[in-house]
Amino acid sequence: MPHVTIIGRGHGATRAMAQTLLASGVYMGTPLNRSSDLIPPGQMYDACRVIARHVRWLGGLEWDFSQLHTMPIPDEFTELIHGYLRSVLAAPAQRKGWKIPETTLVFPWIVRMFPEIRYIFWVRNPSDSILARHKTDDLAEFGIEYPSTENERERRAISWIYQDKLVQATPKPAHWLEVRMEDFVLEQEATITRLEEFLDFPLARIATKGDAVGRWRQDDGEHYFDFLEKAMQRYGYEIPEA
Repeated sequence: MPHVTIIGRGHGATRAMAQTLLASGVYMGTPLNRSSDLIPPGQMYDACRVIARHVRWLGGLEWDFSQLHTMPIPDEFTELIHGYLRSVLAAPAQRKGWKIPETTLVFPWIVRMFPEIRYIFWVRNPSDSILARHKTDDLAEFGIEYPSTENERERRAISWIYQDKLVQATPKPAHWLEVRMEDFVLEQEATITRLEEFLDFPLARIATKGDAVGRWRQDDGEHYFDFLEKAMQRYGYEIPEA
């Protein structure tokens, strides 16, 4: 049984948390890419497409996730996840887990499959998160319907809000900790202490880059959309001026 996984949208700096776990002796599967994602990702991507069949788009930026919490999990999905996590599940390590941002897209069924493990929900200011591309920018690649747009950053922002709504709509597991990337960078010791209490083992301290926080302030492009406001306020992020 895995011990821990990281939930959070791509380009959210989840790599920092994965590297902390690796440096602390947690086995994160093999092989890993430069972002410390467990690869190859194909079976996880396919699992995302299986769960998407049961998400109903209501139009605009609203989706109905209710079926995901009660319906039987298809055998196809379970087999794909077990295949993707083969190296983790087979490892004899006491402390083990995995990280790949696409886990967020399948979170409702992952938490039903592994209700006892520890979930770290990693959040980053969307104004920074949408500055660079990620595989999950176009939700249609994973079978998820959303409002069509030619604006690349708007597409990324829609991906961010979809994943946040999916997480918020999912009943939380017994072991759940929300961590802001900004706190990990700017208040590392206090944040690591919270994580150590949550995980119940000591963690290594890795180098962090303060300039990873607030990059949107130097950005000349569009990095904020009104539909992000409520979520940003909930996480305590500054709303950029128009």
